[in-house]
Amino acid sequence: MHRVGSAGNTSNSSRPRKEKRLTYVLNDADGTKHCAGVNCLAVLRTSVPDGCDYLFTGSRDGTLKRWALAEDSATCSATFESHVDWVNDAVLAGDNILVSCSSDTTLKTWNCLSDGTCTRTLRQHSDYVTCLASTQKNSNIVASGGLGGEVFIWDLEAALVPVSKSTDVMEDDSSNGLMGTGNSGLPITSLRSSSPSSSISLHPNQSHGYGPIAAKGHKESVYALAMNDDGSLLVSGGTEKVVRVWDPRTGSKTMKLRGHTDNIRALLLDPTGSFCLSGSSDSMIRLWDLGQQRCVHSYAVHTDSVWALASTPTFSHVYSGGRDLSLYLTDLATRESVLLCTKEHPILQLALHDDSIWVATTDSSVHMWPADGHNPQKVFQKGGSFLAGNLSFSRARACLEGSTPVPVYKEPSFTIPGTPGIVQHEILNNRRHILTKDTADSVKLWEITRGIVVEDYGKVSFEEKKEELFEMVSIPAWFTTDTRLGSLSIHLDTPQCFSAEMYSADLNIPGKPEDDKVNLARETL
Repeated sequence: MHRVGSAGNTSNSSRPRKEKRLTYVLNDADGTKHCAGVNCLAVLRTSVPDGCDYLFTGSRDGTLKRWALAEDSATCSATFESHVDWVNDAVLAGDNILVSCSSDTTLKTWNCLSDGTCTRTLRQHSDYVTCLASTQKNSNIVASGGLGGEVFIWDLEAALVPVSKSTDVMEDDSSNGLMGTGNSGLPITSLRSSSPSSSISLHPNQSHGYGPIAAKGHKESVYALAMNDDGSLLVSGGTEKVVRVWDPRTGSKTMKLRGHTDNIRALLLDPTGSFCLSGSSDSMIRLWDLGQQRCVHSYAVHTDSVWALASTPTFSHVYSGGRDLSLYLTDLATRESVLLCTKEHPILQLALHDDSIWVATTDSSVHMWPADGHNPQKVFQKGGSFLAGNLSFSRARACLEGSTPVPVYKEPSFTIPGTPGIVQHEILNNRRHILTKDTADSVKLWEITRGIVVEDYGKVSFEEKKEELFEMVSIPAWFTTDTRLGSLSIHLDTPQCFSAEMYSADLNIPGKPEDDKVNLARETL
């Protein structure tokens, strides 16, 4: 059992009191492994001689993990638990600071070499936070974007300094309970918590007293961000199908680049900020010359949405992956492309690490493949390359005609295994047991009041087992559950969670008289 979250209303008595929610997550899997798809990757290179590099992974199971990398091994050295929904992106910034964002609408900062303690929770977004971007030189600057159409630029040094003097605080009238900026220019912080439907973790650190720069202009969801090395340029993209270019120091918009015909899902800037690469759900990769404000090349490499991009250090070649399960390497100048490997799951993010590339997918395992990042031309010498066309239908037509490229590599050079996640569940009539099925087709029976698996049935029919366990009893519904994180999330909403009682004889509680009535929620807590 891990990660407890809480949400509720702390407004004054003139407002109707909202119910509060407590959420706890049950997981019988190995705590050192992810149990849901991995959304994001970040590599920390050590500057210490003989020191190991670290890989950070953020998952749909709501956690981040730090892996100490050796030549043929990866050891989980810390788990970062504070988010209560999918971790969507993570970047390294500042002095060993890891920044993550989540569908719980928050950003969180962590000392990435610590034991996994969250150092700050930053609340500004009104909806899921989908993407982050950081710089190389001005390492305190981080940008965040989300489904609410907001893009914020954070100065971590300012955001993480404890506030010594309180700013003007007032109750925000809007329903989202977010920070804004008043006429005085001081941040105005809402006193109201988020609604019960979006649990927030019980973490003491808030972003009171600091407001990030808002890059205003997006009317729809933002899915991708990128910054150049010195933090003088920010690009963003999303469902509006345009690449917007910003000055992150002021939040002002400098240009808008049109060409994609669907959602923009991945962006890269070269170190100088002269060129931008974009990947889209229209299956195209485009190269933009920001000085000329136009698309100078388009690459029809994929047959479906492009969700992930990573470039070589010189920005001469790009690695790309997405919904078509394929990882490609493309020479941006010659347009020559080669299929590195095919996966069993859609590719969500890529991270180049020396001459290898880490690949994150909708599966809970993470794979490392050969990449020859310092000399990518070596890959083309293995053969099997093709010329990336200008139009997406040319790539799709080539596949239909049977000229599908053959992957260069058949097996990854290394795998960090995950564990199966729960994909199906049924609350039984006794309101104490839940039957679950995971991605490995294993069926288990959980006891909610104790938070444990009481029976592991193995690979049996979920429906038949459910019928077999059916009981003619009627207990009030006192909790709800979901498996969005690949685990069982149990939600207790007050006051109705305290509505179910049973005799202690039925619960087998030692030391209690058999005719004692036991409140199930209180017993669980």
